[in-house]
Amino acid sequence: MAISYNRLWKLLIDKRMKRVELRDAAQISANVLSRLGHDKPVSMESMEKIYRVLRCNIGDIMEFVYSIEDGDIVNN
Repeated sequence: MAISYNRLWKLLIDKRMKRVELRDAAQISANVLSRLGHDKPVSMESMEKIYRVLRCNIGDIMEFVYSIEDGDIVNN
């Protein structure tokens, strides 16, 4: 199972907001922004700051991606 923040990047495009603008508005570090860009986990505190700025929920900006190759169980 992996984390994907593709929904976040699409939302930023829809809002015509740059990553640096999100970083500044949410008061998150460049390291957090980098981790998001590489689909790495970040703290819920950082995620909450992003939710507040974008006025969205967790499912609007991230998702878990399951793969058979990684041994994840896929239920239909």
